[in-house]
Amino acid sequence: MFLGQCDTVKWASCSTAPPCQCTVPLTKDINQPLNCSALAPKCFLMKVEMLRRSKGQDTRTVGKPEEGFVDNDGIYDPECESDGKFKAKQCNNTEECWCVNSAGVRRTEKEDKNNINCDKLNKFAPMVGGQKLNLTNILVYYVDEEPPTFKMNRLAGGVIAAIVVVLLIVAAGLLLLFFWNRRNKKYRKTQVRHFLSVFLGL
Repeated sequence: MFLGQCDTVKWASCSTAPPCQCTVPLTKDINQPLNCSALAPKCFLMKVEMLRRSKGQDTRTVGKPEEGFVDNDGIYDPECESDGKFKAKQCNNTEECWCVNSAGVRRTEKEDKNNINCDKLNKFAPMVGGQKLNLTNILVYYVDEEPPTFKMNRLAGGVIAAIVVVLLIVAAGLLLLFFWNRRNKKYRKTQVRHFLSVFLGL
């Protein structure tokens, strides 16, 4: 029997009278029923978080482990299937859309919503030795069966800047090496002259 709380989703509201049921608000008008004996789908949790943010209420505080990767876009308001899976195409209520994997992580460039086609949702099903790996108590930040399909044109500016910085460092190193060798040659010439003067009694 529910006692007014859901152990897997702290923001859920549960009825104590039969039929006992817990729901979580996905939008102002939609309350999604939950199974509190199982983990809630990530898509539903993200929608709840966005709704709570819009109302100025508290959201999750779980941080990223040091070795983890975080999607650069951060959290967005996702479109979910009725079973809680992410829809393959996400737009975050804008005119720009992108494709995601089953964890909701962007795997393509953002494009006009009329020009992008997300024909499938990459499934997160890691295999080890030909057998499906069952995971418990783990945080997954980015896993996908297929590599992301990002275009390099948006990275061109950053790549050029990195190349310029590397070239400047190399040039500075070569100049330092040149002046160091020049200084050492002068020092060696002075030593030779001093030796000859002492040896020849000059």
